Amino acid sequence: MTMGDGKPLVEIRNLFKSYRRGSHVIPVLQDITLDIEEEEFLALQGPSGSGKTTLLNLIAGIDHADKGTIHVAGVDITALSEMDLAQWRATHVGFIFQFYNLIPVLTAVENVELPLHLTTLSRRARRDHALTALNLVSLDHRLHHYPGQLSGGEQQRVAIARAIVTDPTLLVADEPTGDLDRKSAGEVLDLMGRLNADLKKTIIMVTHDPRAAERARVLKHLEKGVLNHASS
Repeated sequence: MTMGDGKPLVEIRNLFKSYRRGSHVIPVLQDITLDIEEEEFLALQGPSGSGKTTLLNLIAGIDHADKGTIHVAGVDITALSEMDLAQWRATHVGFIFQFYNLIPVLTAVENVELPLHLTTLSRRARRDHALTALNLVSLDHRLHHYPGQLSGGEQQRVAIARAIVTDPTLLVADEPTGDLDRKSAGEVLDLMGRLNADLKKTIIMVTHDPRAAERARVLKHLEKGVLNHASS
């Protein structure tokens, strides 16, 4: 599915990224061109150092490209100022990390509420949104538990609730099952599949896990910073 104007949700054109290490320039991404449709579930695979997480961070507006453009829902995020990019991220991107990144001194519901503090929602509305998100990940019975009182799988589900609470345009996931046992990983992948199929969320996931990659509808492979367009 594409946007109403027939364009893909994410359009990446001729993207280059390198890092400096002392006097050396290390190329990471080389001439990446990629379209991601609305409501897609895309997995990025490739060996360590292939540029997967760098590409994910560029799409999410965390990092800056050296050359090239990234349009998301018609907005050229490579042209935004730092302030505008921060606002765009807060509104349009939900993040799911390998190690959850929950605040240990906050309860599950307080962790999920965090992104909403950047909005104009009232305190009551923030709590209502957080409760809805936790219900979606089947953790409404764990509202007042702290991260240390939750299993790894439960912590990741709280993190997913936090990622979806703002109803973002994109969900970006970096090795979301990398720290989980097989059963918990399966539950998290089931949940992500439902978010894609039922809530029509566009998901971009970096993973080394072949079981996780199997859940995606589109697979793309990076090798030494070059995208293999033969994958699908």
